Amino acid sequence: MARVQSCEIVPGDRPGTFVLRLDGMSQSHVDLAHPTRIEFEYVRRIADVLDLAEAPGAPLRVVHIGGAAMTLPRYVAATRPRSAQVVLEPAVEVTELVRTELPLPQRSGIKVRPVGGRIGIMELRDEYAQVVVLDAFAGGRVPGELVTTEFFADVGRVLDSDGLFVLNLTDRSPFGWTRRVLGALRVSFPEMLLSAEPATLRARRLGNLVVVASRVAVPLAALQARAAKAAAPYRVLDAGQMRDGFGGGTPFVVGDTDASPPPEL
Repeated sequence: MARVQSCEIVPGDRPGTFVLRLDGMSQSHVDLAHPTRIEFEYVRRIADVLDLAEAPGAPLRVVHIGGAAMTLPRYVAATRPRSAQVVLEPAVEVTELVRTELPLPQRSGIKVRPVGGRIGIMELRDEYAQVVVLDAFAGGRVPGELVTTEFFADVGRVLDSDGLFVLNLTDRSPFGWTRRVLGALRVSFPEMLLSAEPATLRARRLGNLVVVASRVAVPLAALQARAAKAAAPYRVLDAGQMRDGFGGGTPFVVGDTDASPPPEL
């Protein structure tokens, strides 16, 4: 099982909120009384995608690669009761700490499996999920084994034919690592969009790039509308803008891959 050097839960910015810190970095923010309140900007962007994946309130079958404090699984359980969710989280000590200090709601429909994303996806049946969310880090970096052509093909097997694959990537300009990830992703998922904070796209700092990929049309217009009204505005790039700004990367494959750039500490 994967291990981290240290994990702790500390009080958040207001009563009833908590932050999970892994190896000294803030990983998750949870509001136990209001699980639909999302603090981290990139998590809000992923939640926007989950809101649009099916009719409001309809249950979803979701697989989360990476769990931490379960912010997004809690969000789905609150907004879409009766959803079936599987969380692939190899860091057993993190899951045990979260279950003890930030327990999941009863009958939440959230099942945590103590395995990494590659093995966990491999063990799921065909067309198991409507949405797969990749939000996994080791030492602050997205593991290289989770961004290969082969792994993305396996995610495609697990998704419904019209399912959505949502990836949280971290990179900085000129985005050489992300270009290679997107090259691998296009092999299985021809339709995609990318969202990011303007400062990340303007090369000011390393940031979160949220990619939505599918074999059918992605919810571009709806996400652009949400982005324009967001408390922390973000940009949503269409396929053409992605080719211009993030094209040309040689796809990662097993035996030729790398983790995302290290965080700026």
